Amino acid sequence: MKSKTEEAVTSSVFGRRGGAWVAWRDPGSPQRFRKAGLAGCACLVTLLFVQPLARLISLALQNDLHSYIPMVPLISGYLLYIQPKTVVPYRSSTGAAIVSAAVGFAFLAAAIGLGERLNVIDHLALTMLAYVSFIVASGFLFLGSPWMRAAAFPVAFLIFMVPLPDAAVNWLELTLVAASADTAAWMFRVTGTPMFRDGTLLALPGIVLEVERECSGIRSTVVLFITSVLASNLFLQSTSRRIALMALVIPLAIVRNGFRILVIGLLCVHIGPHMIDSFIHRRGGPIFFALSLIPLLLSLFWLRRHDTRVDARP
Repeated sequence: MKSKTEEAVTSSVFGRRGGAWVAWRDPGSPQRFRKAGLAGCACLVTLLFVQPLARLISLALQNDLHSYIPMVPLISGYLLYIQPKTVVPYRSSTGAAIVSAAVGFAFLAAAIGLGERLNVIDHLALTMLAYVSFIVASGFLFLGSPWMRAAAFPVAFLIFMVPLPDAAVNWLELTLVAASADTAAWMFRVTGTPMFRDGTLLALPGIVLEVERECSGIRSTVVLFITSVLASNLFLQSTSRRIALMALVIPLAIVRNGFRILVIGLLCVHIGPHMIDSFIHRRGGPIFFALSLIPLLLSLFWLRRHDTRVDARP
């Protein structure tokens, strides 16, 4: 038997935590069964997609462009873990679940129907879109729309599991190459370096540089964009400031590529053409990626300070 004092303390504690906490602690709680149902459904979907998921991991290990993909579900899970705990009633949003599952079946049917006409990456892209759609459908089915709204960003972050289709990669590479060549040419002129340009060919004293697709920095750009998406959600409140931080990535990537070409060109001009085979050219990508993080973080700091001022107003 509990004393009246004990009952008052217990009532006070659970009153502060809310009824959802009491329901979660109850072993027979429907809340716990719904979470268990979601976990079981997600595991089942993962087992059904185990072969394409294995191919995706193999692709990530072999292709530098997609090497970030295995980290995506881990980051998404961590975001779910650290997000503010809110009392959201669990319920089945059957309509949203059916729509999400229908989208998943459509992507899966496209992947199967197109079959041999697709290359490996494009086939995986469609299959992963189906996988993510079924995971989303599971969330709607077991936890409902209110919970999915509260967990919108961690769930949406799973879209980065989808590898970039070849058409998108080709367009991005060509765009970055052209813009990087323009930027590098401008930088050479600013430094007073004699130069003749023909498209992506930059003729410097003693050497001719060609800005090729390998110089596009597409992998660093994609990782930088994902970083900006993650940082904007974690540290910024205003939607416009989040968009501004993400939009900064493209010009930042172009300036980074142009600066890298400038450095390599100046080394070749002032030290010797053999610098084209130096470490800074062959393995210098991470160095310039780290440099590009500096203006991104400074911009984030400035936007966050402005966010704080706005939030502090009455």
